[in-house]
Amino acid sequence: MNRLKEKLSRIDHKGYKAYKDIEGRYGFPGFELYIDHVQGDPFAAPSKIRIHVSLERSGFPSYLFSNKSRQIASQDFITRTFSKAIKDIAKGNRGTGKSGQISIDRPGQEILERTSCLLNKDILEVRFFMGLPAHGRSILAYQATEMFFKEIPEIVSCSLYYKNIDKLAIKNHVEIAEDQDYIREQLRKKGLVAFIADGSILPRRSGIDDRPMSDDIAIKFISPANLYIEMDTINHGKIAGAGIKEGVTLIAGGGFHGKSTFLRAIERGVYNHILGDGRDLVVTREDAVKIRAEDGRYVENVDISPFINNLPGHRTTTNFSTENASGSTSQAANIMEALEVGSRLLLIDEDTSATNFMIRDERMQALVPKAKEPITPFVDKVKELYNDLGCSTVLIMGGSGDYFDVADTTLVMDNYLLCDVTNKAKGIVDKFKSYRVHEGEKHFGPIPNRIPLPSSFDPSRGKREVKIGAKGLKKIVFGTTDIDISFVEQIVDNSQTRAIGEIIYYYAITYAKKGISLSQGLKEIMDIIAQKGLDYIFPFKPADCATPRIFEIAATINRMRSLKVE
Repeated sequence: MNRLKEKLSRIDHKGYKAYKDIEGRYGFPGFELYIDHVQGDPFAAPSKIRIHVSLERSGFPSYLFSNKSRQIASQDFITRTFSKAIKDIAKGNRGTGKSGQISIDRPGQEILERTSCLLNKDILEVRFFMGLPAHGRSILAYQATEMFFKEIPEIVSCSLYYKNIDKLAIKNHVEIAEDQDYIREQLRKKGLVAFIADGSILPRRSGIDDRPMSDDIAIKFISPANLYIEMDTINHGKIAGAGIKEGVTLIAGGGFHGKSTFLRAIERGVYNHILGDGRDLVVTREDAVKIRAEDGRYVENVDISPFINNLPGHRTTTNFSTENASGSTSQAANIMEALEVGSRLLLIDEDTSATNFMIRDERMQALVPKAKEPITPFVDKVKELYNDLGCSTVLIMGGSGDYFDVADTTLVMDNYLLCDVTNKAKGIVDKFKSYRVHEGEKHFGPIPNRIPLPSSFDPSRGKREVKIGAKGLKKIVFGTTDIDISFVEQIVDNSQTRAIGEIIYYYAITYAKKGISLSQGLKEIMDIIAQKGLDYIFPFKPADCATPRIFEIAATINRMRSLKVE
């Protein structure tokens, strides 16, 4: 600690690069401070700092880390507490550029496994950022000393010592996460794809505010009697709610009655949520993937023949490629790519689907015969998806009653209240006969594995050997390739986007030359991350990454315009 003081005093008012001298490890009362990387100037990305506190000294009881679920939730809570302490204690900007800033990778509504806080053996480690202060490019050592010797110790004391944190809050945080994981484990055993607890609040405050709508406005979820089920939890006994069954589930209803809000909650239910989010007991199977049309996307050698065949010009669809996919071809490719890496639960909203991909009614069949129509609509493949592959579908369809014929469960959203109308829908099918002709084959078709070629992955940009970075939530720069993931809807945090870029690089240098399939390579990487953490695949110690799912990693690779596969 004294050595750091001496160094700061010595470099006062010197050029900014003199800050490089303070990199290293320093002992403070009760913790160790690591200055891993010093920024090049006040406007550059902030310096990378780590804090180590022995778990024994921190005082956190072992029950908070007794299993993987609890450990992730505890680390998430500590990150949130550290972030709040920064807000309460740090003075913020003082000087040029990012001078005086202290920040950590602050979580949102989801509880994700992050690199901002780790429990390594007997050490509690927190990683964060500091903007080392300067006037212009002249070092302000007094302000830096204040940050290192006053603000950081106070932040550590408030957030990394159990005696000083809200003990009931961390207990509740850990228990709600553990219960969500426990419910998720039960879904398959009970033949369910999702569970929505009674009393859940599904609407959000706005399109840019993911917090729950306030209680005085929101209509709380109530399970229909036919879907009612009680799920066991570890910490809160039995929880009552609605169980969405495997098979084909159709959600109908008038416009603005909550259909998309309901599906969105199920879509986000693949992640755990914080207590009070309103979706903290909305739990979906981990293999659910949101599917949509995506005009203009790049597609490389995807077998879309289960849906599309006999294109004009005799173009093959068993290894379909295009620089500019249509709505129907992109939606077919999105489904096949999700199935390729293991999804067996598709979530589809008619509002973001290609109409000609979803349905072809009897009048259109009469006008354009099947021999002239390359597309086999989804309505004629959805049952085969389930019968052959065990792949369920939850589908919003308010514009075509032809889906009544294939739906196992039909639900209606009426003023944000869910109603089970399966029997009524079946009665309508019996009363109003459909004369459209089923256009699908008896079986769904194959799901081929694809092998990416090593030449697909070049992270270099000019003289720079490696250039990988995230530009917000929806864009990754990989060398000279900009990857647009705007329509990969289940990426929920910028930290996941940053991790995906680095995971792709790890895949490129570790698996691309092995000649194994994309699915196999990514599954092996996910196993490594599950066992050893994100740190294992990074060439550095990241402070602002969160674990993504295999489906979003694969979706990003599939949107690389440099991708070539066999």
